[in-house]
Amino acid sequence: MRYDLIIFDNDGVLVDSEPISNTLLAAYLTELGHPTSYEDSLRDYMGSAMHRIHDLVLERTGRRLPDDFDDVFHARVFAAFERELKPVPGAGQVLEKLAADGVPYCVASSGSHERIRVGHRTTGLDRWFDEGRVFSSQDVGRGKPAPDLFLHAAERMGVRPERCAVVEDSPLGVQAANAAGMDVYGFTAMTPADRLTGATQLFSDMGELADLLV
Repeated sequence: MRYDLIIFDNDGVLVDSEPISNTLLAAYLTELGHPTSYEDSLRDYMGSAMHRIHDLVLERTGRRLPDDFDDVFHARVFAAFERELKPVPGAGQVLEKLAADGVPYCVASSGSHERIRVGHRTTGLDRWFDEGRVFSSQDVGRGKPAPDLFLHAAERMGVRPERCAVVEDSPLGVQAANAAGMDVYGFTAMTPADRLTGATQLFSDMGELADLLV
C-alpha cells in the first residue's frame, strides 16, 4: 500500500445517500420559495456543508433561510435514511480489506456527526468506524472546498498530508483534497468524470478501489 491513510468522504462514497438527500433538499428549498430541481441540488450543493446552502441562497436571493432550516431538513433526511438508505455497493468489502491489511482509514464528511452516525448505523457500516475514525465539517471552521477538514483528519490520525489518499465523489471534495496536498481518487458513480477535474485517478466501481490504492 503506497499510502499511510485512506480518507473517505461519506455521502455517495460509503453510503448511497445523495439521491435521498438531494431529492429532499430540492423539495424543501422549493417549498420555501426557492425553486430547485434535483439536478440543481446535485450541481450546487452535493458535497457541501450546510452553511454553504445558507450562503448560496442568501447570495442569490437576498433572503435568509429559516432559523430551523437545518433541524427540519435533517429530521426529514434521517427519517428517509431509516427507511431507504443502503451502503454503496462494495464499500464494506473495501473497508474489510483495509482493516485486514492493517491500513489506517477514516471518514471526513461535510455532514454532521449525527448524519454520519445515522447513515453508518442504518447501513451496518458503523462496525468499521469507532469515534477516532470519524471527522465532520463540524470539527473545523470551514467545510469543503477548503482543505481544513482533510488536514484536520490527517493530523488527528498522525499522518502527513502527502501520505494520504482521499476518496471523493464531488467537485468540492476533489478541490479540498487538492488544496490539502493529498492524492484524490474520484468516484464517478454519480458524478460525471469531467466534473472531477484534478482527481489523481477516476473509478466507477467501488470494488476497484482497493487495487487502485496498491
